[in-house]
Amino acid sequence: MANALEHAPAENQQEYDRDRESLSIPLLSSGLSQRSIPNSSSQVAIVGSHVCPIESLDYEIFENEFFKQDWRSRGKSQICQYIFMKWLTCFLIGLTVSLIGFCNNLAVENLAGVKFVITSNMMLQHRYRMGFFVFFASNLVLTLFASTLTALVAPAAAGSGIPEVKAYLNGVDAPGIFSLQTLAVKIVGSITAVSSSLLVGKAGPMVHTGACIASILGQGGSKKYNLTWKWLRFFKNDRDRRDLVTCGAAAGIAASFRAPVGGVLFAFEEMASWWRSALLWRAFFATAVVAIVLRALIDVCFSGKCGLFGTGGLIMFDVYSANISYHLVDVPPVLALGIVGGILGSFYNFLLDKVLRLYNIINEKGTVFRILLACAISVFTSFLLFGLPFFASCQPCPSDATEACPTIGRSGNYKKFQCPPGHYNDLASLIFNTNDDAIKNLFSKGTDFEFQYSSVLIFFVTCFFLSIFSYGICAPSGLFVPEIVTGASFGRFAGMLLGPHSNLNQGLYAVLGAASFLGGSMRMTVSLCVIILELTNNLLLLPLIMLVLLVSKTVADVFNGNIYDLIMKSKGLPYLETHVEPYMRQLTVSDVVTGPLQVFRGIEKVGNIVHILKSTKHNGFPVIDEPPVSQAPVLFGIILRAHLITLLKKKSFMTTPVLTGSNAFKEFSSGDFAKRGSGNDENLDDIEFTEEELEMFIDLHPFTNASPFTVVETMSLAKALILFREVGLRHLLVIPKISCRSPVVGILTRHDFMPEHILGLYPSLVRGSAAVKSMTGFNVSPSLEFVAFSDTFFDPILVRILSFNFSFKRFPQTVPAVDAKN
Repeated sequence: MANALEHAPAENQQEYDRDRESLSIPLLSSGLSQRSIPNSSSQVAIVGSHVCPIESLDYEIFENEFFKQDWRSRGKSQICQYIFMKWLTCFLIGLTVSLIGFCNNLAVENLAGVKFVITSNMMLQHRYRMGFFVFFASNLVLTLFASTLTALVAPAAAGSGIPEVKAYLNGVDAPGIFSLQTLAVKIVGSITAVSSSLLVGKAGPMVHTGACIASILGQGGSKKYNLTWKWLRFFKNDRDRRDLVTCGAAAGIAASFRAPVGGVLFAFEEMASWWRSALLWRAFFATAVVAIVLRALIDVCFSGKCGLFGTGGLIMFDVYSANISYHLVDVPPVLALGIVGGILGSFYNFLLDKVLRLYNIINEKGTVFRILLACAISVFTSFLLFGLPFFASCQPCPSDATEACPTIGRSGNYKKFQCPPGHYNDLASLIFNTNDDAIKNLFSKGTDFEFQYSSVLIFFVTCFFLSIFSYGICAPSGLFVPEIVTGASFGRFAGMLLGPHSNLNQGLYAVLGAASFLGGSMRMTVSLCVIILELTNNLLLLPLIMLVLLVSKTVADVFNGNIYDLIMKSKGLPYLETHVEPYMRQLTVSDVVTGPLQVFRGIEKVGNIVHILKSTKHNGFPVIDEPPVSQAPVLFGIILRAHLITLLKKKSFMTTPVLTGSNAFKEFSSGDFAKRGSGNDENLDDIEFTEEELEMFIDLHPFTNASPFTVVETMSLAKALILFREVGLRHLLVIPKISCRSPVVGILTRHDFMPEHILGLYPSLVRGSAAVKSMTGFNVSPSLEFVAFSDTFFDPILVRILSFNFSFKRFPQTVPAVDAKN
């Protein structure tokens, strides 16, 4: 074994030992800079799980000799099989997700509908206490079931799952997020949580469900379940699985809202970090399958064979299908709606982030506390939702009502609740319905006099805070639908205030309010615009929706990031942003790369390999050739930990250090080095070695990627980040500027590009951000996460001024020389 610090002076020995120990710590230390500080928030920290290692994914193909030989030997038939399997898998993803989406909505509509019908019947008989008991008990039982199932079986299924899927598509492998247990809990838990009157949605869990299905189908078979069909081996790499997961996420949104085009754009705009035309075509195919299957299944429900399901759930088309007309005088109110929606959305994100951090403290105390927290939120929600309608005054049924008033035995716009005959409770009409039916009531046309000012305002405030408190409990829960409900009530209230002075009716204001609130919280534009258009089935709304989304996103970007980025940060997921921080232009890669560097010779002793693998947690090791194999020390390539374990497991060792040549192809195949699926990692501790075997040798040349990506040590960190992210790398080798040094200086991984790590090495950058705050008045966080300068409305000259203020005198005297760490 060769070691870059093997001959370090004695005075550097302490620093070497500290660095060696620090490299065994998990990847990210949750807002702290030093690797020696443990991570306090894992990818499931939101439900209080223990710290677990988070690794990067190998989206770049590992081109060793076995991979090259495998591709050279493939004929036209195998290439056709590969293409066919990709399309077949996309079809299966769309078919499976659509079936699950339909059954999910069918179950929610009937489960929640029966609860509301029984409660309403009790109210009709003036048995208010019994009605409350039925409402309270059913909500508590459903919440208890969902939280217990999640906490005990699959904690990774808690929340919406969109942050985890987004991080995975960025290259972060969070254990357990795509397992079979997570999929099962996500489906069942989402149904029970949404049916329990918690203000949570089903869209986020459906995205996670689609991603789980895609990941499982792309596992490449399973020896455990005797799924060893040779065609399945094509997807045993992270790149193909990433593409399938992207298609699954798009199919999940399509199944939630019957918005196939919106699903593709959602995956493109919000989820995927890498995109290409071929992926666009396959994602569109998967969502088209979803739309066709759902249309066929819903047609069956029109015959009345689906119980209470039929007018709710997925059928949100034609919810606002009026021929609208608007003029220039209507633009200022729409602009004001976008501004207020952006402020409300950013405030919503701020509060939700604080609540999630509080919940994390509670959840870390154990499983019992997670379940008790979920039950406490359920009890509070039941008391609130049942008690608020009593404060609303009863309204007489309109003479021109398009449906029976009051509504009895089903969902509708006119809930009787405690009112006398011929009257209805408008607040109960919003609360005692599923979220989908509440959206219909708010979006509906010709109902300008159906709701009171106080009822809509109370409903907005209730939805705003209940959706914050309900998300983050130990149960599958989404944010998309609750935010639509909240935004629609806000827009409806604004429409009621502006009604006499505007050409737009209140239903249209509800649609625009939902768009503005979503834009202010989620910061999406194109995909949200198309999803709302597909929901409302009215292309005439396009200009107004575009305007309100652009305004709300621009206003909200001034205050904080989008909600999914904030959740990823709170969970400790090391997400690489699309933009480059200005201070990265002032640093080179050698300024942040850490040591000591563990390397292997081209022909290495077995004992040295075993020792390094057991003493470090690295997943990639440079391979260096030295005399007599080469004339001078030269970088041959990089080899992965998983491949080394495969070599040690086969025990194809040599007694003398010689090149094996083509003999390696007789004992190994390309399938031996294919990327295994989730939960199938090899463990070195399971392999036993004799003293004689530890003294033998392995020729690493055939198993090494001889064409790794490398950068020179003087390259700027910003330029290296662009390369690392755009290509989808896991390891980026740093080579020296001059040839008289070691052929490799270090390895850049995802951790080295994290703002927490960089700002920990150079605290002066934190002081620079404080200077920008004093100059501009903006609250700049140390990682500049509040805004990407290139994505805002700031003038380019102001961007240069802000970036300039982050420059510092080239490495103050207090900063130690970086070469000592290499």
